[in-house]
Amino acid sequence: MKSKFNNLTKLALLLVYLVIIAGAFVRMTGSGMGCPDWPKCFGFYIPPTELSQILFKSNYDYSKGQMILYNEEELLVAKSDFNSDDFINLNNWEVYEKHDYVLFNPLHTWIEYINRLIGAISGIPILIFTLISIIYFKKFRHLTLISMITLVAMGFQAWLGKTVVDSNLEGYKITIHMLMALFIVALLIYLVYSGSKSYINRNKTFKYLLLFGLLLTLIQIVLGTQVRQVVDEQSKLFAYDKSLWLNDIPLVYEYHRTFSILVISVNMALFFINKKLQLGNKYINYVILLLICEIFTGASMFYFDFPFGTQTAHLVFASIIFGLQFYILLQNFLTKNKLKAYDLQT
Repeated sequence: MKSKFNNLTKLALLLVYLVIIAGAFVRMTGSGMGCPDWPKCFGFYIPPTELSQILFKSNYDYSKGQMILYNEEELLVAKSDFNSDDFINLNNWEVYEKHDYVLFNPLHTWIEYINRLIGAISGIPILIFTLISIIYFKKFRHLTLISMITLVAMGFQAWLGKTVVDSNLEGYKITIHMLMALFIVALLIYLVYSGSKSYINRNKTFKYLLLFGLLLTLIQIVLGTQVRQVVDEQSKLFAYDKSLWLNDIPLVYEYHRTFSILVISVNMALFFINKKLQLGNKYINYVILLLICEIFTGASMFYFDFPFGTQTAHLVFASIIFGLQFYILLQNFLTKNKLKAYDLQT
């Protein structure tokens, strides 16, 4: 059981990070509404690839929930299964009213569809290791509890994804969606940690400064999502001139940029404390490296007008930094008396 459970938790963590990468790419390309409904896409399990697939067709078998684009102004949804006549009968259709987004871009559709597909696949190992933990509930109750919370969180995250689409990408819902993803990452990292053997020399100053650093990272991510919302709105106004995307940027951008100085300072302090006292927290080195990458991508967006991929990389680096900091935090809070890895063997 030990190896299966541990391997599944690591696989799930990898897949969730792939979902975060895919989600960041969706937002960078403006593909968030590529599928206007949820969980299907224009009412299809396999999304359309060309406009003709969502235009009205005579003598065609339509399924309940299938969508068509009507007069380039509305999305209509089939009320039930039926075979169409030569001309459209509006009694068979109802207007899709959850939002007014009616554009069709096959590239955006498939980018969003792949994002959803990766999300669905990421839930499979979580379901399996949860079932495994339930089988051995009497022996590993706390792992069963965390596993079940993770599974429920994945379901809640899927529902949040639906609300984001239904709201036509409302800003605060995107932020909640991102924070929920980080919560799932934290749960999975705990499960990964529970099956590892990692011993360090603990230091009280390092431990609580690290907790402060993790809190700063979360605040910085929230501020970043707010900046991103403004940039998204600007990109719609000035789609072909990225130099204008930061025009009239609100004060939150200055907070985000200035706050990064505090984030860097705290993590550099952690780096030097770890090195000076030889605490053995090797992952703090990766945090510093990723922070350098984070600064580089942030500066590139500001000074070089959002080079392709920098927005995605900036968010992904931040989420990985959070994951590493949380893992180090577990090492420093849960290794009292050199706590050994849990024996999950049957």
